[in-house]
Amino acid sequence: MTGVQRAVVFAYHNVGVRCLKVLLAGGVDVALVVTHEDSAGENIWFESVIALCRDEGIACVTPASATDPALLAQVAAARPDLMFSFYYRNMLPAALLALAPAYNMHGSLLPQFRGRAPVNWAVLHGATQTGATLHEMTVKPDAGAIVAHSAVPILPDDTAYEVFGKVTVAAEQALWQVLPALLAGSAPRSVNDLTAGGYFGGRRPEDGRIDWSQPAQQVYNLHRAVAPPYPGAFTDVAGRRYVIERARLAAHGRLAETSKLPPGLAVVDNCMVGVCGDGRMLAISSLLADGDPVTPAQLQERLADPAQA
Repeated sequence: MTGVQRAVVFAYHNVGVRCLKVLLAGGVDVALVVTHEDSAGENIWFESVIALCRDEGIACVTPASATDPALLAQVAAARPDLMFSFYYRNMLPAALLALAPAYNMHGSLLPQFRGRAPVNWAVLHGATQTGATLHEMTVKPDAGAIVAHSAVPILPDDTAYEVFGKVTVAAEQALWQVLPALLAGSAPRSVNDLTAGGYFGGRRPEDGRIDWSQPAQQVYNLHRAVAPPYPGAFTDVAGRRYVIERARLAAHGRLAETSKLPPGLAVVDNCMVGVCGDGRMLAISSLLADGDPVTPAQLQERLADPAQA
């Protein structure tokens, strides 16, 4: 291909903003952006694609559905040479994908952790590495040939929020590095071997419920995977919901010893802990009870008197 390439971009979230900026910096003519309305519950940590389009003077639409015939007409009228999806939340139907070659940015090292919430699933499963992958879009999600990827580490105490920040940078790097070849029609392709990785569905707040009978590492991975700004790992005691805001695997002193306490919340040496099925503990530095902060003294009093829990 030669000359300036026209693109239609489906984008949302921080990855949508950063990758859209990469396209603009790379000289791509972004004719239309398709995004979602900004959510009051998410814009505390999501960058706004709508705001970026307003600042850059880019046409922007927020259809309720990717299957809307009006959207198909709008994208066709833009006459794109290429299409991109950067964390847009709806699957693109075959009719849209037929309009131009399309590429999706996925938040894992494909074929690992295909599907929804890849960063959260990677942390939950104790992965030590993840990243971002740009791949050809097909009707089947996360199944097209791999065009570029960039890896980042997951450190032992990283939360999903921290890893997502790394993945955002990885997505920017992967797109930036391959964009010249992509625009020239010479970008490499590698097989996305679907037998080598699993597909994961979306996660719900209820999936953050703690099973204290599990080993401490698994409980800790759950906490890291859903720690705020996600809904958080939680446990219910006497009708009250306790959500762990911040915690670490106990690594020293009495808290690191095998406990004779039953699994669940407890207070040891004026420290809030979560006792797990293998006897190890999570040292909890911030705990909420029905949305309000709890001190070790308050927790100890409530656990001693279930009526006050």
